[in-house]
Amino acid sequence: MPSSLEIAQQATLRPIAEIAADAGLEPDEIEFYGRYKAKVNLSALDERASGADGKLICVTAITPTRAGEGKTTTSVSLTQGLGAVGAKPVLCLREPSLGPVFGIKGGAAGGGYTQVVPMEDLNLHFTGDMHAIGVANNLLATIVEAHILHGNPTGIDPLSVTWRRCMDMNDRALRDIVVGLGGRANGYVRQSGFDITAASEVMGIVAVSRDLADLRSRLGAITVAQSYAGEPVTADQLRAAGAMTVLLKDALKPNLVQTLEGQPALIHCGPFANIAHGNNSLVADRVALKLGEYVVTESGFGSDMGMEKFLNIVCRAGGLSPSAIVLVATARALKHHGGDPDGGLDAIERGAANLARHLGIISGFGLKAVVAVNRFPGDTDEEVELVRRLAVEHGAHAAEANEGFERGGAGATALAEAVIDAAAHPNSFEQTYPLDAPIAAKVEAIAQRVYGADNVHFLPLAEERIARFAEQGLGGLPICMAKTHLSLSDDPTLLNAPTGFTVHVRDVRAYTGAGWLVPLCGEIMTMPGLGRKAAAFDVDIDEQGRTVGLF
Repeated sequence: MPSSLEIAQQATLRPIAEIAADAGLEPDEIEFYGRYKAKVNLSALDERASGADGKLICVTAITPTRAGEGKTTTSVSLTQGLGAVGAKPVLCLREPSLGPVFGIKGGAAGGGYTQVVPMEDLNLHFTGDMHAIGVANNLLATIVEAHILHGNPTGIDPLSVTWRRCMDMNDRALRDIVVGLGGRANGYVRQSGFDITAASEVMGIVAVSRDLADLRSRLGAITVAQSYAGEPVTADQLRAAGAMTVLLKDALKPNLVQTLEGQPALIHCGPFANIAHGNNSLVADRVALKLGEYVVTESGFGSDMGMEKFLNIVCRAGGLSPSAIVLVATARALKHHGGDPDGGLDAIERGAANLARHLGIISGFGLKAVVAVNRFPGDTDEEVELVRRLAVEHGAHAAEANEGFERGGAGATALAEAVIDAAAHPNSFEQTYPLDAPIAAKVEAIAQRVYGADNVHFLPLAEERIARFAEQGLGGLPICMAKTHLSLSDDPTLLNAPTGFTVHVRDVRAYTGAGWLVPLCGEIMTMPGLGRKAAAFDVDIDEQGRTVGLF
């Protein structure tokens, strides 16, 4: 079988104008970025405001291994499978971050014969959204420094500045830095740091803004520091939000591309689910719901991560209600959680406790789950069938093998039909906590009802932040937990379905523009680092000038 990059490079793509027309978009509703990419104007929403919405399907996963379980591949497979059975699907995915592309996970365009194309463009610079978000974030950082240097009219306490710079790369050396060295002209000496762009508040703001006016309002509401009097200082007070909005006005528009089988795909925003809210943009979902019968959207990592945030944050922000959940499971991951990555059927049976826990999380939201058993090369028929059977035994509405990687949409038709059936049934969707609950109680609800923790321990700094945010009137915001994706707990070494554990919250950040609070749990970092064997080592150009090694 050719590599995923070879399959993408050999594919015959349809002009994006044809994809847009088939999706029901008018010529004046798209802006071309070359022959195979376009942005969708937000006027497409205004024109269809009174139209009915399609059914919303969220794809999530069990607790993954470090390499991931093929959730994007499954999302594309399902989309192509829905197309193969005669439905009209639209796919919504996040934009890849260059950090993971050149790190351990590689790209985020799917794989094999279930990909979004053009794959190289998507995984690299695409339409420039990531760069625009990073520049807007760092413009605010420079305005903060200049404001303090040139008289500091708002009375910012320099040691209270919380606004960090960002870049779209894994650079561990920038997690904690000192700025302002070299004399007074270079600013106030203080400790600061970088986040990866996917974890920045600006990324979150773009991802949940409903329109340009909402974007401008949210950017203005960003809190960058406290004054000497203890009052929050915002981007609007620094006169930064207008210029930031101008930098982001095109980045707010969703990007339109296609699957290998010609279904429309909206790829927009790229927050990580372990350190951010982990879902594509709200405007992409809203546009897709007006265009398709079924909208397939992917949440990052496991159901305890991106799906929880999709249901508790994004669905609240957008008034969305999902029709079904697809839970990706693999024999490889169940063996990992069963304590024997190279084991057999017995390891899968032990690891099925993790599968059962995730099915319980989904049912706790009142939703039906279809388990997609994503088949990897080397998985035996017996292993795939065992995972499928265990899923049904543990409460899945249905479970089907996904062979899209090798067979394209034809390998996911059974999965597609199971999803159509699940989406046709009524559900009793409800969120984990009411917004008016105390901050600590909302954190505890997620930890106990979703993760399965016994307790939550708030370190003194976290307690101090929670008290301050409550005094500032931020107690009604939803919670965006930052924790490891490798365990249901905040300890990445606790595999399978741990019990009797405590979640430790060391700090809490207020994203007043995005509109949520971010508890930092365990040792989670908001700036990843490259590993010993980075994917970047294998990426190169061949003698014909073609990219090689990208995956």
